[in-house]
Amino acid sequence: MNFDAFLTYRSLLMAAEVTLLWSVVTIGLYWLSKVFHRRYKRWWTAPIIITPILLIIITIVSHTNYNVYISGTHWLIALLGPATVAFAVPIYRRKNIMLLYWRTLSIGVIFGSILSIASAWFLASAVGIESTLRLSLLPRSISTPFAMVISGEIGGTPELTAIFVILTGIFGASFGQLVLYWLPLKSKMSRGASFGLAAHVVGSNKAYELDNEVGTIAALVMVLTGIFNVLIAPLLEIILT
Repeated sequence: MNFDAFLTYRSLLMAAEVTLLWSVVTIGLYWLSKVFHRRYKRWWTAPIIITPILLIIITIVSHTNYNVYISGTHWLIALLGPATVAFAVPIYRRKNIMLLYWRTLSIGVIFGSILSIASAWFLASAVGIESTLRLSLLPRSISTPFAMVISGEIGGTPELTAIFVILTGIFGASFGQLVLYWLPLKSKMSRGASFGLAAHVVGSNKAYELDNEVGTIAALVMVLTGIFNVLIAPLLEIILT
């Protein structure tokens, strides 16, 4: 084996070691977080909150660069593609709700998406957030697989968008019920749609805790919102660039 071949072999071996190490750490922490959440069921014990916090602590303590971590776990992000396709399943299962309330759902998804994007844009502009970061904020109210695709298409940073999505979901699930208490939204349709539009997956999980039908509507609205935003992403790119 010549020296160049040895270096190539060593580089591949190191990459495999990094991938194995950080993949095991990430998946293991997520599994432990789920076990902990089942035992102590609070919003702040959700795996989507605990896992990133623990990973940040571990990477800081071990002096691991973000690029090293993401290179070892990038394959997990690639799985978001199949996860996006899998959203077709809940849509099919809830087609009866879609057929019954298609006008209400369509209007809610369209205007809710426009309001979410517009509010993010104007608030970010008002506080002087620069262009790339501002574009990364726009899809914050959409579930991660859709949001990262849209962020990349309009010139944002998908990894940053994923963080904003998580923070939005946590905030929406934590305070959504309190907000709905003060708003005149009493029907299951309106309450479920609010959680699904504003807080995607985390909000949908919270909606299921309130009522199964509310959760079903939230999950359906979440999926429809993601699909609608992906479809209008090329138009957003034209408008914003």
